[in-house]
Amino acid sequence: MRFLYVVLLLSTLSRLAYAQTATDSVATTANRSVSAKPAKSKADKPAFWPVPLAFYQQETGFAAGAAILPIWRFGTDTTVRKSNARLLAWFSQKKQTTIQLTHTIFTPEEKFYFSGELSYYDLVFNYYGIGNDTYKRNEVQIQYPLFVFDEKALAKVAPNLFVGLRYRLTNLGDVKLKDEQEYTVGNPPVVYDQLSGTTNLRGLGEQRNGIITSGLGPALLYDGRDNVLATYRGNFIDAHMLFNGSLLGSDYKFTRYQIDARHFNPLFGSNNTILALQFLGQYHSGDVPFRELGGMGATLGGSLYNNTYLMRGIYEARFRDRQFSTFQAEIRQKLFWRIDGVAFAGVGQVGYKISDYTFDGTKIAGGLGARFRFNRRDRLNIRLDYGVGSGGNSGIIFAVGEAF
Repeated sequence: MRFLYVVLLLSTLSRLAYAQTATDSVATTANRSVSAKPAKSKADKPAFWPVPLAFYQQETGFAAGAAILPIWRFGTDTTVRKSNARLLAWFSQKKQTTIQLTHTIFTPEEKFYFSGELSYYDLVFNYYGIGNDTYKRNEVQIQYPLFVFDEKALAKVAPNLFVGLRYRLTNLGDVKLKDEQEYTVGNPPVVYDQLSGTTNLRGLGEQRNGIITSGLGPALLYDGRDNVLATYRGNFIDAHMLFNGSLLGSDYKFTRYQIDARHFNPLFGSNNTILALQFLGQYHSGDVPFRELGGMGATLGGSLYNNTYLMRGIYEARFRDRQFSTFQAEIRQKLFWRIDGVAFAGVGQVGYKISDYTFDGTKIAGGLGARFRFNRRDRLNIRLDYGVGSGGNSGIIFAVGEAF
């Protein structure tokens, strides 16, 4: 989990929020007027919202950047849900980098659906090894560059139901031990040495000198959400298979099966209180390199988990293995003005085989959060969560958009 200790420029957000309120007011007035020709509402025109970012964390030092958040609709049919993209870039004092572009696109009449990611990361992570029972005392810091291209191209076959293909490419650079000089020459930490060809963990050979994975497979999506940025009601089911192998240029041969199911429902007869539920399962067969294992702990928010943050309160991929299952629930409560509050909790587990799951091995996480409704028209929120969880971790998470 990337614990971002945020210094968000609230004064800038307030000014932008005021400007957006004025725009909405003008649009509402325009909608009330009578004209011979119906015109497209200003409220339906594309919006491009810049969000400045600044934070500090131990791994990065001070960092700064920005996010640009275009939101638009193809055509004038208001039954077509709005498309959105997120371009996020930040650079840190310790020369770490994140550049991430994600998108969700509904074409006219929602005939086609595209969702994916094009990203580059060069970051330091705390790494604890593989399995459901890793130990904090084995923590080491590793750094690697990572390029990700992931795209789903789906066609509508029934209302809200889409089928098609998904392709995912990851290019992992050299995995280096941070502050390697602190360790005795020829005696690296155990969990780092496990990734070498000498230790040959699970027969996968050397995993520290760069890995390419490339997978293609069928994908199915049911998306009945009323709004993809902050859902009040509806269901979402995303399922796919990815076959990774040498014919596609992958260094490892393995298959991934994943299902992501969500349900959203207003409580007490209004949209002021929303119950949000999610189950996500990621399961593998074959030879899976460590970076592609199912990871429990909040993600970078990329496309692999449909931009979901999982098990907030547990460090990113604190526990990882071939099989991964998690369930989370969240109550979203409107408070006042543009401010909302949330309470969330999650349970999950990883294992080499599903039969390795045990009741005692279940990990838990939970916490509280606040939301700033940056764009009320499109329900675009700025999110700040504090979570605690199994594994001796806790922290603050800052992001744009809901956790799921």
